[in-house]
Amino acid sequence: MIIRSIELSDFRNYDTLSIGFDSDINILYGDNAQGKTNILEAAYLCSTTKSHKGSKDKEMIKMGCNEAHIRMLVEKNDMRHTIDMHLKRHKSKGIAIDSVPIHKSSELIGLVPIVFFSPEDLSIIKNGPGERRRFIDMELCQLDKIYLYNLTCYNKIINQRNNLLKQIGFNRELLDTLCIWDEQLAEFGKKIISRRKLFIDELNGILYSIHKKLSGQKEELVIRYVPNVEAEFLYEKLGQTTERDIALKTTGTGPHRDDVVFMVKDIDIRKFGSQGQQRTAALSLKLAEIELLRRTIKDNPVLLLDDVLSELDRNRQNYLLDSIKDIQTIITCTGLEEFVNNRIQMNRIYKVVEGTVCAENS
Repeated sequence: MIIRSIELSDFRNYDTLSIGFDSDINILYGDNAQGKTNILEAAYLCSTTKSHKGSKDKEMIKMGCNEAHIRMLVEKNDMRHTIDMHLKRHKSKGIAIDSVPIHKSSELIGLVPIVFFSPEDLSIIKNGPGERRRFIDMELCQLDKIYLYNLTCYNKIINQRNNLLKQIGFNRELLDTLCIWDEQLAEFGKKIISRRKLFIDELNGILYSIHKKLSGQKEELVIRYVPNVEAEFLYEKLGQTTERDIALKTTGTGPHRDDVVFMVKDIDIRKFGSQGQQRTAALSLKLAEIELLRRTIKDNPVLLLDDVLSELDRNRQNYLLDSIKDIQTIITCTGLEEFVNNRIQMNRIYKVVEGTVCAENS
């Protein structure tokens, strides 16, 4: 998969932009807060329908404008597709593939397999469980349409159940209807838990060797899935915690409370690992994500590296760059020194200054 070009209109700090990409290494460089990351965000948004930052549509529209437009041209197996996305300040976004409007995000997700790696991802180990669930969900939604459907249904049921919990606080007669939502929540929750367990097993099979090389054969990393409740006990647990949920007006049981832990020699490195161990584990996780996508879709994903190299030491930089030689990569950075020093091929270079992008080679 290759992103051939991106066009922006009234997106973030860009009035208009048209930029083409090489199939190998693309560099966007310049000082901070000039708009480099905004280009990566547009690519990720057109691939997943979501901002990697979790931003709302209206937050990505240029100040003073009511709409923004992104057009991305992609190529796969000599077939080209155009993805158009209209962000609207007061309405839901509009999406079209090859000029045909789509009505569900599931029609787009997976078309452009993509991996986003930012400095924030280096903290995924020590951040809260929500970050780790988000990683699992975004990866699985690209890999598995059935998982995407089950997760979408589950999230809708959670919202409906939470709304009912709030109403029960004022009207206890509605309590009898809660079991209907519990049954549906358990049905989809079990499928999510089962698929996540399989995903972690698959990831571990790839992660182990990557991490061992990154750590100089010194450490063996294992990810353990920690479900909030085992699948077979989900419905029963929902019934046991009904009164607590009513009091708190939210659902406290289910896979939306799951977590994963990262273990080195039976030590949880989130709690007891050094910063170096945590960063090595996070880098291993991202490289394993790339490899798992490759194996599953029988194609290379697009890799977006947002100012990550400056956060890594020379050995980790070299390992990362060696691992992505055959993948289209779009990299943001403040300078080109690391690439020059490491003799990295830079196929296309752009300098970004205050929302203006200038090509420095062809």
